[in-house]
Amino acid sequence: MRIAFLGTGRMGTELALHLLRDHELTVWNRTTDRTERLAEAGAAVAGTAAEAVADAELVITSLFGPEAVRETVIAPSLIPHGLPWVDTTTVSPADAEEFAAAVPSYVGVPVVGWLGPARAGTLGVYVGTPDAALRAQVCELVAPWADPERLRAVESGRQAAVGKLLANLALAVSAQGLREALALGEATGTSAEETLDMLGGTGLAFIAGMKGPFVRGERTTEGGDFTANAIAKDARLMIDTVAGTTGDAASDDAGPRPGADLPALRGALASLEAEIAAGHGEDDFSTILLEEAERTGE
Repeated sequence: MRIAFLGTGRMGTELALHLLRDHELTVWNRTTDRTERLAEAGAAVAGTAAEAVADAELVITSLFGPEAVRETVIAPSLIPHGLPWVDTTTVSPADAEEFAAAVPSYVGVPVVGWLGPARAGTLGVYVGTPDAALRAQVCELVAPWADPERLRAVESGRQAAVGKLLANLALAVSAQGLREALALGEATGTSAEETLDMLGGTGLAFIAGMKGPFVRGERTTEGGDFTANAIAKDARLMIDTVAGTTGDAASDDAGPRPGADLPALRGALASLEAEIAAGHGEDDFSTILLEEAERTGE
């Protein structure tokens, strides 16, 4: 298949590399030097998004967020009528509905994971569209990205977006929990290594295992798997989604649900924003767990 792949940042590049094994790819990125790995692997590089799409049988986007999707795809009416559009960008449920209304061939395909699982082809992947035939086609297309047990077909881009936001909420809040567990451990004279070990039998075991190498100094946060900027952007989407929710799905009540808020996520976002303000936005989000010397390996 001839595929136009728009957005070749860290995650987009890994996804596109899997597809190059079986498909003909033309890639585009706003910053052209980020297409170099794919060009070396055999992809064609387009000078503009429109040029990339011109001869494509399917378009995939992997952009930073919904505003980038609007600018690149929606505003210029980039997708020809009927051409399948697979969007891996993390967006809100409302964004997904907007994009599907503008382009009926829209398929929301957010991926759950970071660079390691992306390289291994073991990501969680949602495939959301009401078109059953298109859903089946896209599930087959993106299978090289996914752990087979975590490839989930759903009936709308909105549902796919909800699934991705839930996954990243769990990640952000558990990272904040680990930050506070380490602080509690330090206050009681418990070393970071002891704290990580004690957390092995708790609900924080997963995040402690994932981020333990950063806490131990085995890895630095520079060039990390999932940046503070990226997860903070996703957290803001979640907070905005709750703030903008009108009534329960099963009711006709107007207005936000009383008390609707995400206080634990707001705590995580505050930690992330402090690191971003300190110049660590492009570091792995493990930066919220570390002191400066630990962060840089000094």
